[in-house]
Amino acid sequence: MHPVIVYTASRVGLLAVSLGVLYVLGLRQLILLVAAFLVSGVASYVLLSKQRDAVSERITKNQE
Repeated sequence: MHPVIVYTASRVGLLAVSLGVLYVLGLRQLILLVAAFLVSGVASYVLLSKQRDAVSERITKNQE
């Protein structure tokens, strides 16, 4: 599967999980969205490094 699709789907999945967990913890409305974006961003930085490297490698190969 194309690395960009895998990375994007993983980011969306992390955002959805973050939204769900924070909703269960009691956050609502705008603060829920802001916190979910922040949490998913940090989580993706830590958890998706292999996927990010694959996307970078694929982009570099296409430019040559």
